[in-house]
Amino acid sequence: MQLPFTPQAMRAMNLPVLNRREALRASTGSFLSLAVAGMLADESRAAAPRNSERGGPHAPPRAKAVIYLYMEGGPSQLDTFDPKPRLDREHGQELPFKTPNTVFDIGKKILRSPYKFQQHGQSGAWVSEIFPEVAKCVDDLTIIRSLHHDYSSHTSACYFTHTGHSLVGRPSLGAWVNYGLGSESQNLPGFVVLDCGMGPSGGPPSWGAGFLPASYQGTVFGKSAQPIDFIQPLEQAPESQHQKLQAIQALNGIRAGEFQDSRLDAVIRNYELAFQMQTAVPELSDFQDEPASVRKLYGLDEPETALYGSRCLMARRLVQRGVRFIEVFSPLLACDRWDQHNDLALGHRLNARATDRPVAALLTDLKQHGLLDETLVVWGGEFGRTPNAQGTDGRDHNPFGYTMWVAGGGFKPGIRYGATDEYGYFAEQDKVHLHDLHATLLHQLGIDHKRLTFRFQGRDFRLTDVEGNVIAGLLA
Repeated sequence: MQLPFTPQAMRAMNLPVLNRREALRASTGSFLSLAVAGMLADESRAAAPRNSERGGPHAPPRAKAVIYLYMEGGPSQLDTFDPKPRLDREHGQELPFKTPNTVFDIGKKILRSPYKFQQHGQSGAWVSEIFPEVAKCVDDLTIIRSLHHDYSSHTSACYFTHTGHSLVGRPSLGAWVNYGLGSESQNLPGFVVLDCGMGPSGGPPSWGAGFLPASYQGTVFGKSAQPIDFIQPLEQAPESQHQKLQAIQALNGIRAGEFQDSRLDAVIRNYELAFQMQTAVPELSDFQDEPASVRKLYGLDEPETALYGSRCLMARRLVQRGVRFIEVFSPLLACDRWDQHNDLALGHRLNARATDRPVAALLTDLKQHGLLDETLVVWGGEFGRTPNAQGTDGRDHNPFGYTMWVAGGGFKPGIRYGATDEYGYFAEQDKVHLHDLHATLLHQLGIDHKRLTFRFQGRDFRLTDVEGNVIAGLLA
């Protein structure tokens, strides 16, 4: 059916012809105003603005984007990148010092690692046998062995790792970056979360915007070939959608300008972006334009690595398209996430088998595309594990000394920074608090963590609260 409200007909009736933005503003006195009011109250529809409200970086950035490989559950530093020979020598004996309270009341008997370690690369980094592919990339890694914070439960530690605060309600790291820098992509969100079938213990607030405008929170891409449901047009034919847009454009503008809510611009941007994503997302999700060698590199041909490999390949494609912050969560497996309170030997091996090859492929692929120098790749969980055993073959949570690594983005490659004690329980040398890591990551993006603030409830908030220092020793 041909709609009567064409631009030509409107001009013949001496009625204003509006663009989409003007039409939405002008619709406040009509039936559409009810829908707009509902949109303003809906915090769940998020997409990135095109430009930063903060005016961009404070200093020339070394990195343009972040890929955060979040290993939910707490990988054991003692069984991955921080071997402790003393655990082998004293296996079964009791720890000779008092231990802090963690989550469970466990014994003090020492548990050696079930895995062998070898040195790799010119840097000679020690890497567990469960990471044979990442071991080939150690000269690109900055391995931080002295991370610490104070939260032993998964949820509190997850929030603290993502938002700099142990309680729900603060903006996530990705939201802060999106707020501070905006997006370089014209048709994709600035902050994308790649779902692997299992969300973090903190749930959606882990990628939320907190008290920042909702448009800065992460947009979740699912595992299907069409990863976002809400951008699908309801119309069966493009002509029908075009006619709908013509009808919206033709709405009467009598009350244009009367709707003064500043959030309306964000709503309009979100819907404009959703319209653009209808074309961009299907193209992004189609890996057929990737060479067979690249698909094989990421392990898309193997059942054990296909899921996480597809997420890592998607992350590289998102970086190429100007997305600012990408987070990839751990894949859903038959065993538990990296949270082995028992059967550590099998559980960590299975988690590593699903992620090792794709992570190494991501580093290799970014490097081959000339993107690693300007991309921060961050790997780690919310805490590490204890050297004393839980039961006979597990480890409890340990936030007092654990390991993460960063690659690219101006971090110093091929080094091990900091150290835990001889048992691997406490950060002891060149300690790096999680606030320090957040400050350093922001620094490499050109952001002064003390100046990236948002006023809420009468005070200025920031990601690092009132703490955090840039760790110069981590930087090239």
